[in-house]
Amino acid sequence: MTTNGTPQTRSNGTADGTFVEMDEMQKKEEADSNGEIVHEKLEYEPSGWFELTLNKAGSSTEDFLKKNSSAMKTIAVFVLNGLVIGFFFGCLYYWMNHSNKPLELCHGFGSLIAFLSIVYFFVIYFLVVKRYFGEWFEKTVWIRIETIAHCLWKKIWFRWCFSVGVLAAIAVFLYFDTRDAPERLISLLGLIVLLLLGFVFSAHPGRIKWRTVSMGLLIQFIFGLIFIRWDAGRLALQCFSDKVATFLSYGVEGAAFVFGDLLVRTEGVFAFSTLPVIFFFSMLVEVLFFWGALQWFCLRLGHVLRSLTSTTVCESVIAVANVFLGQSESVLIIKPYLTLLTPSEIHVVMSSGFATVSGKSLAFQFKTIATKSTSKVISNQKKPLIDCTILAAYIAFGAEPAHLVTASVMSAPAALCYAKLMLPETRRSRTAVHNLQPVEIEDQSALSAATRGATNGVALIMNIIANLVAFVAVIAFLNGVLGYCGGLLGNPDINLEWIFGKIFIPLCWLMGVPWEECEHVGTLVGLKTVVNEFVAYQRMGEMKNQGLLSSRGELIATYALCGFTNPASAGIMIGAISAMAPAQRETLSSVAVRAFFTGCGICFMTACIAGLLMPEGSFG
Repeated sequence: MTTNGTPQTRSNGTADGTFVEMDEMQKKEEADSNGEIVHEKLEYEPSGWFELTLNKAGSSTEDFLKKNSSAMKTIAVFVLNGLVIGFFFGCLYYWMNHSNKPLELCHGFGSLIAFLSIVYFFVIYFLVVKRYFGEWFEKTVWIRIETIAHCLWKKIWFRWCFSVGVLAAIAVFLYFDTRDAPERLISLLGLIVLLLLGFVFSAHPGRIKWRTVSMGLLIQFIFGLIFIRWDAGRLALQCFSDKVATFLSYGVEGAAFVFGDLLVRTEGVFAFSTLPVIFFFSMLVEVLFFWGALQWFCLRLGHVLRSLTSTTVCESVIAVANVFLGQSESVLIIKPYLTLLTPSEIHVVMSSGFATVSGKSLAFQFKTIATKSTSKVISNQKKPLIDCTILAAYIAFGAEPAHLVTASVMSAPAALCYAKLMLPETRRSRTAVHNLQPVEIEDQSALSAATRGATNGVALIMNIIANLVAFVAVIAFLNGVLGYCGGLLGNPDINLEWIFGKIFIPLCWLMGVPWEECEHVGTLVGLKTVVNEFVAYQRMGEMKNQGLLSSRGELIATYALCGFTNPASAGIMIGAISAMAPAQRETLSSVAVRAFFTGCGICFMTACIAGLLMPEGSFG
């Protein structure tokens, strides 16, 4: 538009000014159409030497930091290192002169030494070793080793020799290890039977990737040697699990502030004491994702496990995360990629969640459906159960803490092994290391990511509650029907627990339980499968006090019960994944039952390995 032959302007009276302003107005109109509010910038011309100097440095603090980002980072690193070193020597002085406590790597000053050692190891590695020697090492050493190994693995004779060598080494070890107690080899028979059942009931037997199955089983056996036979490995694992549990327990503080101590700590109501931890962890995950730390962790861990088991990034990460996190919390780590997962990958996610218990879990508050005797045990504790981890609750019932943590770790590689045996991959994955696409970050700041993460927990928790109520109600209904039918036959005590207990008697013998104790352990497994592992461990403690279980029976029962394969946990898992990835609802419904039985099989595999490796009389 022109006026008297000259362009109409609203700013500096020039044609260029007209086009600039019209461009800004056009952007504003487009933003308004999208529901955004855009404010025009104020016109400002700096005057005076001070304002001119500041304007040369940068029009804003943000521009100044961007122009001098390298210098700012260097200064920040030096300042942070100075503070950390000063704090360390202050703690060292106090420990040497005023503290009477011994040096323990899991507590006090010892934990600070361990933590700083790990941190500075990675700092030195990435800033010095990798920067100056990484390229040389990769070209001259690593690539050559990888090329040679790849060429050798292509040769059939090498694969056969390697496999036979590994099997021979295991056979020699077991021969000398079990020659004084040959009954331990029954557990090996149970492991073979479980693998055969997995093959028979596999959805696609011809598509099984045997490298994943065999390497997962081998890693589980190695973990058993490290964490069952080696005390130092078991203590280190227990320490790390305790730290994770302590960190997640801070979410209880927020729940107590909002809902009050009565509902959270005194009564321990599940919906108010345990589920709100999801808000805390969801917020943390979103912040880590915004910073890029979560993606880095997924890629690095995925690369390591992919080279061993040939699994994808999400499958590898979820198997490890379930060792230390609850079912819903661990799924949050791979939340951005849930919609991309294939049915086989979803099956791995669910199976690994069913097969492990964590240092801090959502399932330990299922006491609402526990028996009256369980409630008595809870009420007799010196402190409220909500202040304990799930492991502490099991320990109070008589379970050995070292074996509880070991069972979860051993179940991680077993989950990859057995899940891929039951439901092999038939589609091309979109979350492998070589094709994992970066997810677009929606937030502009860490605070925005934290707020969105906490808000997203609302839908997640509501889905969990809805599925939990429905699943528990269905089991109660089935038990009611069975009790009614049994009453007509003169046995009103028939229920799902009783039926499963009888079914699991042969399996308990195959796992290595003495025959006279198989019915007792089978009852425990049935109770855990129908109700939950919390009630099963409580009943195991009663059997232990009554002298119904030997040390070997107690050992195998401890490992067999260490998983979340129960209907309530299935409700939590389905509710969590469907809330974060609604497009996967059909996939969830198609693989849920198979994943449930896969989780049971994984727990039984871990029990077989434990029964095979644990010497007689060393339990407890």
